Amino acid sequence: MKELSRLAYDLRKETIDMIVAGNNGHIGGDMSVMEILVTLYFKQMNISVENMNDNNRDLFVMSKGHCVEAYYAVLARKGFLDIKKVTEDYSKFGSQFIGHPNNKLPGIEMNSGSLGHGLPVCIGMALAGKMDKKDYRVYTVMGDGELAEGSVWEAAMAGNQYHLDNLCAVVDRNRLQISGNTEDVMGHDDLYTRFASFGWHVINVADGNDIEQLNAAFEEAKVTKGKPTILIANTVKGKGSTVMENKPAWHHHIPTKEEYDLIMKDFEARKEML
Repeated sequence: MKELSRLAYDLRKETIDMIVAGNNGHIGGDMSVMEILVTLYFKQMNISVENMNDNNRDLFVMSKGHCVEAYYAVLARKGFLDIKKVTEDYSKFGSQFIGHPNNKLPGIEMNSGSLGHGLPVCIGMALAGKMDKKDYRVYTVMGDGELAEGSVWEAAMAGNQYHLDNLCAVVDRNRLQISGNTEDVMGHDDLYTRFASFGWHVINVADGNDIEQLNAAFEEAKVTKGKPTILIANTVKGKGSTVMENKPAWHHHIPTKEEYDLIMKDFEARKEML
């Protein structure tokens, strides 16, 4: 897992470069979600350039679509995109590499970013898999601020109703959103108890930026039968640098040259400690 943890820091660097080049991006959430994406794409999901049109491939929806920069970096490293082209074109007029996932691009299943849509769509994907007797699994990542959307809880009811054990959702629980602390904006209380009351198998990932913990949780989800699983991944917004960590202002912020240099130095130091 050490190599994947180190990869996460390399992809953080590429994500920062993309954001700086495009002068746009939701940098804090990109950093908190990185290990979740790396674990899914490089350890868990049956998805590759070779099987991306296979009807039995695993499906993923980035429900917190505003953190597309991290998603682009992971897709590029997986071979779906050219990172050089993504970085050069990101957020430019007329570019396909826009600030939310675009399903005209290879590897992206759904346009997302309108918060609260990812889980409902994944309910449909998982239900279709059951009806068609397919073996694929369905994954989605939501932000914790996104859970204020009522559609999330309608979907949560349906997941239990239809016993969708081929569905695994993840909450990127970094506790910050654009307006500040999630508990001040729309408190979630105990998400473990809340999702359990909706009939889901709930796994609390104590460190949602730890790939070993994430991988173990996804493995547990695979063997859970009769109900969908949700991971409450306790992450750090802006993970990787003290310049950004746990600072609401970094929800959407373009680093200055001085900040960029400090961030890259922090990334390298953290990577070497792994």
